[in-house]
Amino acid sequence: MTQPPPPPPNQPPDPQGGFGAPTPPQQQPEPGYGYPQQPPAQPEPGYGYPQQPPQQPYGYPTAPQQPQQPPQYGGYPQQQPVQPPYGYPTQPQQPQYGGYAQPTPPPAPGGGKKLSAQLQIVIAAAVAVVLIIGVGIWYANSGGGDGGNEAKGSGGTSQGTGGGGTTGGNGLGGGGKEKVPANTKAKMAYTVAEPKVADITDVSGSWLTDKAFVKPGVNSLVAYDLDKPTVLWTLPLTGQVCGASRHVTADNKAAILFEAAKRVAPRFYQNCTEVGVVDLNTGKLLWSTSVTGGTAGDQKVRFNEVTLSGATVAAGGTDGGAAFDLANGNPRWKPQANDQNCYDMGYGGGEGLVAVRKCGSYDSPNVLIQNLNPTTGAPLSQYKMPPGVKYASVVSTKPLVVAADVGETAGDGSGISDFFSIDEKTGKLKAKITADADQYAARCRATEVESCTQALVGNGRLYVPTEEHEGSTGEYGSETNEIIAFDLATGRTAPEKADAGDGFTSVPLRMDGGNLIVYKEPPYDKGGRIVSVDGGTMKETLLLENPADKTIHNAETSFSLNGAELLYQDGRFFISETMVSKPRESSSPNDIKEYLLVSFSAGH
Repeated sequence: MTQPPPPPPNQPPDPQGGFGAPTPPQQQPEPGYGYPQQPPAQPEPGYGYPQQPPQQPYGYPTAPQQPQQPPQYGGYPQQQPVQPPYGYPTQPQQPQYGGYAQPTPPPAPGGGKKLSAQLQIVIAAAVAVVLIIGVGIWYANSGGGDGGNEAKGSGGTSQGTGGGGTTGGNGLGGGGKEKVPANTKAKMAYTVAEPKVADITDVSGSWLTDKAFVKPGVNSLVAYDLDKPTVLWTLPLTGQVCGASRHVTADNKAAILFEAAKRVAPRFYQNCTEVGVVDLNTGKLLWSTSVTGGTAGDQKVRFNEVTLSGATVAAGGTDGGAAFDLANGNPRWKPQANDQNCYDMGYGGGEGLVAVRKCGSYDSPNVLIQNLNPTTGAPLSQYKMPPGVKYASVVSTKPLVVAADVGETAGDGSGISDFFSIDEKTGKLKAKITADADQYAARCRATEVESCTQALVGNGRLYVPTEEHEGSTGEYGSETNEIIAFDLATGRTAPEKADAGDGFTSVPLRMDGGNLIVYKEPPYDKGGRIVSVDGGTMKETLLLENPADKTIHNAETSFSLNGAELLYQDGRFFISETMVSKPRESSSPNDIKEYLLVSFSAGH
């Protein structure tokens, strides 16, 4: 076999694996759970008055004892901001111009004596020069100049119009496929109750095709109709799904990981060893296989996550990484015996294939970001993460953006203290973007490479939301946030931002051309919204607005934003769980019903 080209000089090599034949697909086990129920009965009318908020569903702020106490939101405590979120101008002590402080004219000489006409002309000219220089500095810091490659930056004001297929005034944004429905008022299409499980069960993974919403059940995958409570197909598996690719091929093929056997008490887990590809159109398991090698020895290699890039399926974990031919499951590489001090934790897929490779001891590891040839696994470029990084997550492969918690300084469980914009061709760092965990709300699961949420890359920018802060009225329930953009070339903040509006919290879901698809989690007296945000002007266009009545609102907000998957496509919005657990032994009428998924649909 022709050996792949060596890695760049002075960089640790990425060993290549051998080949092996895939095992045949597993046969028919028991069918899965999780069938849809009809929508809830006619909901109660709208509820609540501003002076007496109603009891909120789990994950929403409860009424505080004192107005100044920080509320609970999304299951996580929020700090009452002492200053505006990072990326915004501080409260000015002097007049503002375009979001930036204007220079103050010098004081009159002689303790306030009246200036002569000639001196007034000289001072006015000096002020005009300072203003011109100030605008030039603002332009450079907003990405128009060369700037530095490590920055925090400051935000500016929104401008222009966007949404739909338009293009932003700065040449960014637009080109999205999502169009405004004929009627943006949504209805709840249906709900699916959580399946009965004996213990905590991972149900991560969800996909939308033009005909179905596909979601793991128990030892199965289940496809639901887009608009009505009908199961289109069920794919039984040998065990529970334990990994699912975010990326899908153009013809709707997705990669999954699953356990080789069903869970039996008292052991409520099995090793995650089986890799397969599913046709989401037909519900057929096209192939499944497993591999041995590396630290696993003669045992099957255990995987934590799986992804797709081109014609390659790649799976990684603490036993090392392996890759397979998408068409037939033949291994492209697998962990080797000489990999004991290095292993591929996981891969980022999509337009490219990027490995996060870990070498050395646990206490002092070296974490390498390798842009790979997806067919051979040979490194095309490599970037070594700075000391203090134990894990890294791939936000995007092209352009290459990586998130990490350097020195475990984030302190909030987000897994992010900094983003790294890397040239995938050369491995050189373009910009390091510091994202203060107290001010930004993006999240990554440290031990999974492709798990980041609320961080999007497009238009040469990184888009992240701020944490919640007090709204414009300062009243309880007005908490809100914004979406900020960073230039990937300079690391500086763009002057445009997208305000969620009082009471709403913006959650970026995905890019749509040059636009962002954003979910706006609602306050207690309104329904959630889906908007398209122009990636250049940051102006929004409404695509979907959910009902505000109590029953439907409770179903929509029964999910934690940090523990749910949100998908929107063509006027349909799905919220689904990533983890379900054994029901509580005791319940009360006030308990919020728990769903595997809820579905909303706009007028078509």
